[in-house]
Amino acid sequence: MRAALVGIDFGQGDFAASVEELMLLARSAGANPVTTITAKRSSPDAAYFVGSGKADEIKDAVLDNEIEIVIFNHALSPAQQRNLEKRLEIRVLDRTSLILDIFAQRAQSHEGKLQVELAQLQHLATRLIRGWTHLERQKGGIGLRGPGETQLETDRRLIGDRVKALRARLEKLHKQRATQRRARGRSHTFSVSLVGYTNAGKSTLFNALTKAGVYVADQLFATLDTTSRRVYLGEGVGNVVISDTVGFVRELPHQLVAAFRATLEETIHADLLLHIVDAASPARMEQIEQVNLVLKEIGADHIPQILVWNKIDAADLEPQLERGEDGHVHRVFISARKGTGLDLLRAAIVEAARNAPGASQAVEQYEGQYDGQYDEQDDAGPEQSSGADQVDTISTSTHHGSS
Repeated sequence: MRAALVGIDFGQGDFAASVEELMLLARSAGANPVTTITAKRSSPDAAYFVGSGKADEIKDAVLDNEIEIVIFNHALSPAQQRNLEKRLEIRVLDRTSLILDIFAQRAQSHEGKLQVELAQLQHLATRLIRGWTHLERQKGGIGLRGPGETQLETDRRLIGDRVKALRARLEKLHKQRATQRRARGRSHTFSVSLVGYTNAGKSTLFNALTKAGVYVADQLFATLDTTSRRVYLGEGVGNVVISDTVGFVRELPHQLVAAFRATLEETIHADLLLHIVDAASPARMEQIEQVNLVLKEIGADHIPQILVWNKIDAADLEPQLERGEDGHVHRVFISARKGTGLDLLRAAIVEAARNAPGASQAVEQYEGQYDGQYDEQDDAGPEQSSGADQVDTISTSTHHGSS
């Protein structure tokens, strides 16, 4: 599908990186970006977001390039979206709708599909249009009485009913997760969650640490569903649970944050966050800030965090481990794809697990413990693994370095 991308520079953040990200999002959704239209404004136009003159320029580009869809790098109000579609005579998507569409394509698990559908319905509820004009008004008089309920009201009621049903099903899944977490808590299992900007390499690192075989691709939001595996860390620590979570992105739609709260709770209840950073990205500092904003929004900003600078092979950096003023590991430089520096990261996880509250009890109780959340192929310890499922025993040697 041939697409025209529209980005407006309001003088905030790295505009070029934002437009490049929109292009990646569009391609991830299956669109073919043909042209990009940009402009500078101090504030959005109330009617068209871009102003009437720029709207005419977009329409000319649509005709000249045989565009099939126009994608805005911003959240449009329902009125702005309708006005643009009427003026451009073509379908218009905003950033929120684009991300929702990508999530709908990528969701694989039952829970993931429910969460995406809930987010889509919540977004759609604000954009119902009065297309059924013959049913809009109830009319009086014999033979001209209204149908009793307009089509618009019917749509709203049906969406409302479906939203309630989805929330009820997600709440049931939420309780199941809570039960699983309590089981892990009783066995004092140390929990690690991988978080980070989308396409930073979380799933690649997850596979390198756990041998899980999670789907990996060079695209935004390649995986959505949280996957957890147990990894044996050696005699001094025992087993830890490592979870791969959905990637974050700037201006992540609030509907998605709310809908995916059940999944993101694996992050909220983790003992340690490995914040994966694309070391080769020129916008890496802004991406770190965006991830921390989402972590704060979901209530996970208080959890101990280690910055993992991934893709050092592309950034021409050396593997190293840095400590903060408190003496704890602050940053680890690795390449998950090549396996470079993974021994440093493993040592950092071991150190964090040993220093965690209740660590001594965990060491005493880890043997024989099995959390029902994991399947039989999960790494559970040397006595339960063989062949291809051999556990990844952690090296505890520590190296130091500085940037």
